Amino acid sequence: MNINCIKVGYLRTNCYILEKDNKVLVFDPADEYLRIKEVIGDNEVVGVIITHHHPDHVGALEYFDADVIYDFYNLEEGVNEIGPFKFEIIYTPGHKEDSITTYFKDYKFMITGDFLFYQSIGRTDFPGGSNEAMISSLKKIIDYPNDVMIYPGHGKPSVLGNEKTYIVSLL
Repeated sequence: MNINCIKVGYLRTNCYILEKDNKVLVFDPADEYLRIKEVIGDNEVVGVIITHHHPDHVGALEYFDADVIYDFYNLEEGVNEIGPFKFEIIYTPGHKEDSITTYFKDYKFMITGDFLFYQSIGRTDFPGGSNEAMISSLKKIIDYPNDVMIYPGHGKPSVLGNEKTYIVSLL
């Protein structure tokens, strides 16, 4: 599987484009659809996954077929498959009530949106945010393996083991 990240929009949101077998999953098409489309190329878009519905994560959503858009409201917590992609959805509210994390166990990485960042967590003071829900979500994530890569909604990637000290200090 190939993972491409392009920073798009006014807040430089990380838009991830995963490619496998000439099929792609697009995460958080925040803006700049033409740049996203350039990375997609001739591959078939089998899914667009929204980590949460804040404007800086969905700005180019209108350019995608509604039948391939997935989020908290139509993805079950647990194992899911879209095309050749198999992954676990973890409901991780706190930054927003509809926040999800997508865990690709076979490839040892997570796409966390604005739930978890390098040495930080998502803000909880926006509408739909909750400190209590964030703590509950952090407790869910703490048991995943240390070597899992974290691909956040903004900024640079990290490794879960590096973030656990910070997470534990919040619990």
